[in-house]
Amino acid sequence: MSLVKVYTAFNSADAQLVWSRLDAAGFHAAVFNEVASLTMDGYALAAGGILVKVPESEFDEARAFLDAPVTELPEDDSPAS
Repeated sequence: MSLVKVYTAFNSADAQLVWSRLDAAGFHAAVFNEVASLTMDGYALAAGGILVKVPESEFDEARAFLDAPVTELPEDDSPAS
């Protein structure tokens, strides 16, 4: 199974948020280069960023998922507490 880059982040929080969204949607995502990018200030850019990858077979669907607008519930339809 070949993994391909679906997203590049330059901070850990962004990479983890994208990973979390993909994981919750059922994609088999993984984060790469996170530790190396955190070793020095600014090193994420020099290292090419923190990569979020998915299996090649999931790339098109994952990319479309990330590109789709995020919808929010209207205020009057929010779940009851």
